[in-house]
Amino acid sequence: MQRLTISLDDAMAEQIDAFMAKNGYSNRSEAMRDLVRDALIRAEGVGVTTHNCVAAVSYVYDYDGRDLASRLDRAQHDHHDLTISSMRTRLDHRHCMEVTLFRGHTHEVRQLAEKMIAEKGVRFGQINLVPIRADSAHHSHGDGGHHHHHDTPAL
Repeated sequence: MQRLTISLDDAMAEQIDAFMAKNGYSNRSEAMRDLVRDALIRAEGVGVTTHNCVAAVSYVYDYDGRDLASRLDRAQHDHHDLTISSMRTRLDHRHCMEVTLFRGHTHEVRQLAEKMIAEKGVRFGQINLVPIRADSAHHSHGDGGHHHHHDTPAL
């Protein structure tokens, strides 16, 4: 682990302290690591990168807008190999919020998520992408052992 020293103005230091208090951090180092990790993951090609990821993509859209719900559903269907699950809730008479989970090659997942968020009528789109290392192993959980894989976050 490396030690970095940074200088922040008083207002930003106060914002970090408020962030820590709100989210239950016990020290600035942990808070800063999480903030930096999140920013690096969101900046494509920077930070921890792996070939695979899991992602939660959330967006709000107008359900009645020019077959938008059908287009979003079609994108998921066309990429069924990446799509794990999707949940939709109605916010009012016109708007829905949808959260879709993806797993697959990082570039393909990011490209699909960005395409869905860019659809006309989609608002408040956000991608929460977690780089993973897929580990395949035969081991026992007390049931005699079986073969399965773990999607371990690449921290």
